[in-house]
Amino acid sequence: MDQFDDQTRTELEAAAFRRLVDHLRTRTDVQNLDLMNLAGFCRNCLSNWLKDAADVRSLPLSKEESRTHVYGMPYGEWKALHQTEAAPDKLAAFETAKPH
Repeated sequence: MDQFDDQTRTELEAAAFRRLVDHLRTRTDVQNLDLMNLAGFCRNCLSNWLKDAADVRSLPLSKEESRTHVYGMPYGEWKALHQTEAAPDKLAAFETAKPH
């Protein structure tokens, strides 16, 4: 990526982020806990990172707005439609590996 100017690199990274978000919106079968246990991040992390980026630039973006962007709907609605109860073994794995 060193061969690209900053604007092009930013555009490519933004396109990759959008594709990741779109992918996660279609994979509602993959729970956030599964993502956290396997990859160390989840949809909530992405929404927090998006909000952090807006905060750095002093742009008005609420936590709920950033979550709605990542989930493609309000967070509470996504949870009601797609979130399942976590199995005890998955919760234990999360407690062992969760970021501090």
